[in-house]
Amino acid sequence: MSVQNSTAQPLTFLRRGQPVTLPAVPPDRTLLQVLREDLHCTGTKEGCGEGDCGACTVVLGEAVDGRLQLQAVNACIKLAHSVQGQAVFTVEDLAVDGQAHPVQEAMVQCHASQCGFCTPGFVMSLFALYEHTGGGQGVDHAAAQAALSGNLCRCTGYRPILDAAARMGQLPCPAGARVDEAAVLRGLRTLGQPDPEAPYQRPASLQALLQARAAHPEAQVVAGTTDVGLWITKQHQRYPRLLDVTGAAELRRVETYPHHIAIGAAVNLTQAYAALVAERPSLAAFAHRFAGLPVRNAGTLGGNVANGSPIGDSMPLLIALGASVVLMRWDTKRRAIAHRELRLEDLYTGYRQNVMRADELLCWIKVPRPSPDECLQVDKVSKRFEDDISAVCLAVKLRIDGGVVREARIGAGGVAATPVRAPLTEAALTGQPWNEDTVMAASAVLRDEFRPISDMRASADYRRAVLGNLLRRHWLAQQGQRGLRLESLDLEALA
Repeated sequence: MSVQNSTAQPLTFLRRGQPVTLPAVPPDRTLLQVLREDLHCTGTKEGCGEGDCGACTVVLGEAVDGRLQLQAVNACIKLAHSVQGQAVFTVEDLAVDGQAHPVQEAMVQCHASQCGFCTPGFVMSLFALYEHTGGGQGVDHAAAQAALSGNLCRCTGYRPILDAAARMGQLPCPAGARVDEAAVLRGLRTLGQPDPEAPYQRPASLQALLQARAAHPEAQVVAGTTDVGLWITKQHQRYPRLLDVTGAAELRRVETYPHHIAIGAAVNLTQAYAALVAERPSLAAFAHRFAGLPVRNAGTLGGNVANGSPIGDSMPLLIALGASVVLMRWDTKRRAIAHRELRLEDLYTGYRQNVMRADELLCWIKVPRPSPDECLQVDKVSKRFEDDISAVCLAVKLRIDGGVVREARIGAGGVAATPVRAPLTEAALTGQPWNEDTVMAASAVLRDEFRPISDMRASADYRRAVLGNLLRRHWLAQQGQRGLRLESLDLEALA
């Protein structure tokens, strides 16, 4: 049963074309709890409780620039009030008058389910893909694998599920099974807005957001809750007041300027990395390895940076790119927005600690645009290829002219209490000829520049060895020799 307390507030969202209103939902209650316990939608499964297995996947619909945007997310770490005013689709909503949706029918025909526990999550991820592709058209195994990167299966295996993804577009679609975009948008316009003074606040403008922060500096700030959600489900933390940044329209944009792009703190990781890849296509593979798609759809780049986890993959990349952050607050005396800008590497003071004032919010991330002579490589070392946390992440950006390293910027993760820059290694490279001797010397410096710890993901010695090897991999890649001269690499450290 739903836990009632004095901070509970009403929650309204659209489901099956009709508004659903729950009169008293605590601000830190998850969407999965509401679906399973309050609405008895038990088709959505409760698995890991941390956004890792995908059994709880649902699809959210939101009006964006006059169009309906559908995205698969993990309900287990999604706070219920974050879907206020949105449309929620669960596995129970797919069949029409007893006729299976093409996604469901394809799963049956391809024998893609055994125990069935993970199946609803796979179905919902494929449902989002089905809608994105105009009825499952042109879906191959590669597209399906990308869409299913946040879903785990431990009995059937992935081949029949990928076969189902390819087949779903070939099956007839029952009348009414496709999402009626116009009808959903009309329904969304009928939903009311929450009380601006409620315990869970999601202000619609930047000024209102900063004013709310000034009024409630004790509130827990949330964005996609891909981290705070775990504090609730795993650490059993309770938050009587939360401030959600994702409603502020100004912070949901990516803006392009002559010398940089500015990514708003409410831009999700899917869109943020799309903007980064558009500027630097070589980042596409790295972007795909950042978590799974449902996590990227929910989490934000601003939240990832503000959280400051030493194993967060965004920060080493952004540090190497020379990114800066814009911190904002509401100046109550001047009755105006005040802001300051600092380099990303200067944001952090210790483990998950930073220089932000209690009334400040991280609002923008400014990323310099690439130069023609820029050489960039980012490597993530983890136990799983997808949907896994890094043991080590290294980002190296060099500017090479005339065979000499004119500029070097290196960001690293997993080797210190915070994401860090490697100034000693940068100095060892800058002004030196770009050759193997320089790289070998700089690799030795990089191994000794940090004092990583040993934990469940890797030992300290492994991390140090990998750091040096990744810099040497960068050299080999620049020489067009990836995969060659492996005798010079410590293969055990790269395993």
